[in-house]
Amino acid sequence: IRRYVHLGTGNYNEKTAKLYTDTGLLTCRDDICHDVALYFNTLTGYSAAQHLEKLAMAPLTLKEKLIRMIEREAEKSSKAGPGLIMAKMNSLADPEVIEALYHASGKGVTIKLNVRGICMLVPGVPGLSENIEVISIVGRYLEHSRIFYFQNRGDEEVYMSSADWMPRNLVRRAELMFPIEDVDLRQRSV
Repeated sequence: IRRYVHLGTGNYNEKTAKLYTDTGLLTCRDDICHDVALYFNTLTGYSAAQHLEKLAMAPLTLKEKLIRMIEREAEKSSKAGPGLIMAKMNSLADPEVIEALYHASGKGVTIKLNVRGICMLVPGVPGLSENIEVISIVGRYLEHSRIFYFQNRGDEEVYMSSADWMPRNLVRRAELMFPIEDVDLRQRSV
């Protein structure tokens, strides 16, 4: 049996698909397909939540993993090799994620955010967020992708997700974040 999975940054709504631009991953990798099967078993009530190897699932592990990766970037950052986080999303409103980004900025991490809609983080404040830049691009089509990059001192990581960085997505909904591990796909994503 070979399983195929499509993971995307949006939904399959035929009306919004005409206005939103999303990105996705089509894969037959056993580890990711296995995690998706566990995810659907959890959603349907067929089984209790299981440990996922590759995916992070809201409301169980996604927010915790995001904060851990932001903190890791801060820990690995130095004057000789500052960290780098780049993220594209629709909204940034989760207080704990914002606090982690402020802390990372204070440790010298360069943070570049593209937030299309609501952004409760205040960039460019001396002593708080001077290493954070926020832009917003709105055009004919609503950019809907959620793409997250962590430099990780040269061991780069790229993730895509259906979740914005806000409590409604990280705490109150079932959402997924998935890695882009293929080098060619990772370069095209960032």
